[in-house]
Order: sequence, then structure tokens, then C-alpha cells
Amino acid sequence: MEKHADEQHKRSFLIGQAEFPARPLGPALYLVATPIGNLGDITVRALETLAAADVLACEDTRVSRVLLERYGIRRRTTAYHEHNAAEAGPRLIAALEEGRSVALISDAGTPLVSDPGYRLVGEALERGLRVVPIPGPSAALAALTVSGLPSDAFLFAGFLPVKAGQRRARLEQWQAVPATLIFFESPRRVADTLDAMAQVLGAGRRAAVCRELTKTFEEARHGSLQELAAHYASADTPKGEVVICVGPPADDNAAPADVDALLVGLAAEMPASKAAAEAARMTGQPKQELYRRLLTLKEGSGG
Repeated sequence: MEKHADEQHKRSFLIGQAEFPARPLGPALYLVATPIGNLGDITVRALETLAAADVLACEDTRVSRVLLERYGIRRRTTAYHEHNAAEAGPRLIAALEEGRSVALISDAGTPLVSDPGYRLVGEALERGLRVVPIPGPSAALAALTVSGLPSDAFLFAGFLPVKAGQRRARLEQWQAVPATLIFFESPRRVADTLDAMAQVLGAGRRAAVCRELTKTFEEARHGSLQELAAHYASADTPKGEVVICVGPPADDNAAPADVDALLVGLAAEMPASKAAAEAARMTGQPKQELYRRLLTLKEGSGG
């Protein structure tokens, strides 16, 4: 143990040209959040932890090496990912039981959020070992904040199944959840996923597709599921990491008369198409249906 403490005092990290010593860590499993794109988003506490930990476990050591070199952290790393967890996990638990500190990082963002580590944390807790979060970047929360959707209640649903039938069944599970839904998705499947969401969750549901967050070509596109599905069906396949946020379902208890009154009121202030779009945003009902309803109301009133 004294040897480990001596080693820790020699460890350091760089911010710009300034070198900072890493303070010794107590024995624990440290879950360290790392940048999702912009390497400047890492916290000082995360740097201290990565520099000081006795064992540094990475999802992909080559990816992590870029971050470590940026901040002058010269450490030997060990791989821990879904394909070697059965072999690597017991070694990490053994290190913890020896009184060593173990830092776990994923390729980007917060460990365990659609990344390996759940079983490792569970095993550590079962053995009475200390687990410490080192919070920081999260693609799910970054997307939620720029989506413009309600954030008082949200559900992170991770990646949807690849097969269409299974994907539809999963979406049906979340259909009535009164919260903003957050999904990770492959750029190759964005168009198909948005189409499935429009069919299952409702074409008028408000949504946002967030891409390459914190990176050079960061983009957040907003609209109804129907509008977003149409856009990505005709656009080139997007590049980079994608997060899809879908707003909560509309209040189905709104009486038809109330919707009609809303449409008429909006149409008095703006063109019919814009009134229908605004009513869709406010009610979650499909824009085209509201537009047709507004035209019917206008014909009935002789307007």
C-alpha cells in the first residue's frame, strides 16, 4: 500500500503549460465521465482521478489515449469492455479488494449509460466496496437541454432494437409515458427510426434530432416526428453520434370543441397553414389533420 501511495504523489496532469500534482485517492471504483466530443469539457476532478488512480480501465485504450495525451497523463491503461468483461471484471474487483483505486471510463460520456460497467458496479457493491461517481459530460442530458422539450420528467431509453418488429414493440412500451423520451441511434438508422416513431408515438409529437454535440459540426434539428422523418428520408445519411429526443404525449382529454376554438383563434392571427402548425405544436396532434379541420371550419362559417 505504501508503494501505491508513493506512486500517486508522482502523478500529475497538465492544463495548458501548467503541471498539477494529482492528489492521492482512497480505495474505490471511480466512474469518471469524459468528453463526448470537445476535449475541453473534462473536469479538473476527472483529470485528478485519471492521473492518480492505481488502475485505469478504459472501454478502448486507443480512444482514451487521445484524451490522456492531451492532458499529459502518462499512464498504463487496461481494457474493460463488453467483450472481455467476464475476464477483466474479476481482475478489477481483485484490485479493489487489495485496497487499490480503480478509475473506469468509457469512450465518451458517462460510464454505464449505454456503456459497459453495470455488472462491475453491482459486483463491487455486493462486496461492500466503495463506488464513487465523478460526474461530467453526458450526451443524453446535453441533447435534452437543447431539444426545447420538457425536462421536468424524462426517460432515457438507450438504443432501440435494429429489427423493425422489435423496434415497434419497444416504442409501444414508451408510447404513453408522460415524459420526454431520449434515445441513442446510429446515423444509418435515423430515417427508419423516425418513421417508426411517427407511426407508433404519433406524427405530431414534438421531437429533436441532435448530432455531433460539442463537436465542430454540432446540429440540433427540431420539428414534429412527421416533419423530421420526412427530412431524413430525403437527406443524405447524417454523420456522427445521434441523440433523438421525443416530447411527451399530448393531452388526449382535450375536447374537439376546444381544439376547434384554438384553430379559429390562431387562424384569426395567421395563415391557415401556420395556424395548423402552431396548433400541432400546442396539442401534439398531426398538423395535416388540424389543417383539414381548419379548412372545414372555415367553409362552415363561410370564411
